[in-house]
Amino acid sequence: MSEAEILKRYWGFDSFRPLQSDIISSVLNGHDTLALLPTGGGKSLCFQIPALVKEGICLVISPLIALMKDQVENLKAKGIEAVAIYAGMGKREIDILLDNCIYGKIKFLYLSPERLLSEIVRVRISYMNVNLIAVDEAHCISQWGYDFRPPYQQIAEIRELHPKVPVLALTATATQFVRADIAEKLKFREAKVFVQSFERKNLSYVVLDKEDKYKKLIDIVRNVKGSGLVYVRNRRETAEVASFLIRNQIAADFYHAGIERAERFRKQEEWKKNKIRVMVATNAFGMGIDKADVRFVVHLDLPESLEAYYQEAGRAGRDEQKAYAVLLANKSDQMALRTKYADHFPTVEDIKKTYHYLGNYFQLAFGAGEGLTFNFDLADFCKRFNIGVIKTMAALKFLEHDGYLTLSENIFLPSRVLFTASHEDVYRFQIENAGYDPLIKAILRSYGGAFDQYVKIEENEIAKKVGLSFSTARKMISNLEEQGLLSYLPQSDQPQLQYIRPRVDFIHMDIDVKYIELRKKIQLDQINAVLAYTGNAECRNVQLLRYFDEPNADKCGVCDVCLAEKKEDDLELLSERIDFELITLLQTQARTIEELISGTKMGTENEKLDRIRELLDAGKIKTDGKNYYL
Repeated sequence: MSEAEILKRYWGFDSFRPLQSDIISSVLNGHDTLALLPTGGGKSLCFQIPALVKEGICLVISPLIALMKDQVENLKAKGIEAVAIYAGMGKREIDILLDNCIYGKIKFLYLSPERLLSEIVRVRISYMNVNLIAVDEAHCISQWGYDFRPPYQQIAEIRELHPKVPVLALTATATQFVRADIAEKLKFREAKVFVQSFERKNLSYVVLDKEDKYKKLIDIVRNVKGSGLVYVRNRRETAEVASFLIRNQIAADFYHAGIERAERFRKQEEWKKNKIRVMVATNAFGMGIDKADVRFVVHLDLPESLEAYYQEAGRAGRDEQKAYAVLLANKSDQMALRTKYADHFPTVEDIKKTYHYLGNYFQLAFGAGEGLTFNFDLADFCKRFNIGVIKTMAALKFLEHDGYLTLSENIFLPSRVLFTASHEDVYRFQIENAGYDPLIKAILRSYGGAFDQYVKIEENEIAKKVGLSFSTARKMISNLEEQGLLSYLPQSDQPQLQYIRPRVDFIHMDIDVKYIELRKKIQLDQINAVLAYTGNAECRNVQLLRYFDEPNADKCGVCDVCLAEKKEDDLELLSERIDFELITLLQTQARTIEELISGTKMGTENEKLDRIRELLDAGKIKTDGKNYYL
């Protein structure tokens, strides 16, 4: 099938969006390709369609596990075979999925970058018939980027396994410098680069210096019709701001990564269906959420980079109708951002201490832990060792960069089972252990294929069918694992921390000090760019586009700066017209103030009086106390 036929058959579209067709052609012609498309620009189709045109499997590397899972489910719903491998999965489970990618009909294998560090994954990839390597959120590969992820630097090594396979790198935000770095780090050969302008003509950027942000937020929500997003700095604020909006009769809710998964999904769906008008969230919300009719995005706190701000603000107006991106920032916010920046940077001693605390937290002996993955509760860890969350997160990033460990985002992994015993052995066990027979039957009848691969199960459903409590059903499934009948992986909903190498002591830790200094400089530059954007009285659109290497942009005419200039110009024009009328009246004869005001058509009475005072002060007209004359 051709690209157009695949687009129509699986996605129901008759034509491609701007640049999509060019990017797809470049990939099909075997070129390494870098594509910059804004949020909502249809990036995923740029690798999904060429992968379906060609024989073989497409490797998709993405740091966003929730997004990977969504894309896999969406592809499966269209009848396209896709799987995802990420931190938290068991070794045997990964084994089976990788075998299916080599010998089965899988078209897409989604991987988190951390998985590329695993030898088992690399060896299996070498046996796959790979037709394309797609790197999503490609800015993460550049240490100059705003969201650098050290494991991304391993991607180029996959190229050595399949040297003739093209690479497609995709991102929504990257400066010229970062683009060049992406191409270099991915070892591009004669790269084709496609950049859609960062200009969003339907989006009005507004920066307001307000002490009472809550009052201004209410004004915005009441004056702009439609649904909106409010971004705040931390989880506590999400609940506080949502409660404030509800108290003011606005249908609102809050969202952050710490909320239980089913609850997060419910909130997300209610907002998407407009049952909730305003969602108050941390930046964990929004990635991959396809809601085109968002009319406003409000930031109650300063972002840490213009890249992050552009991406979050860009969730407004994806239907290309008028929308607003409002940043509420005052002087204390600017000081807080600088302070936060200072707190971000741990010393070498802090980094080593964090590593040592982790070893104690997971009760790991020196020399142990290589390849082990743990559920990681950051808040509990920080509380136990009385250390700050921001500094700890920064320390973990440096430990990740230096190859000690990897840390994934919050991820929901449903419970899974795989029968490891043969059909005959399971049947024999059922006869000999009648108490387990209904449970085993319920699993086998409800979830097909459990002898071949891990299948997702819901213990609640199984318990209902067999007439047991949830805890009893779970305990019995665990007993079946102990008996050697099956492998059972209970659900989890936490970040996953994996040790890349065995635990070492303080003396043998090697921390890259130069890299810490480099990250310090990069972050300071990013923060200064944010402060300049909020402080400069220049068209917001011009500022943003210049930052993203579009230096010759026209003024947008709709941001707060342009509207203020327009108002000023209008006032100036009005003043000139009133002056002209007043002078014309006085050229024929002297007039009283009443005659001047009644004889002038332009402006209000106050505006006319202001102009008369101005003309008197400038000496252009005179008065004897009663009449005015030239």
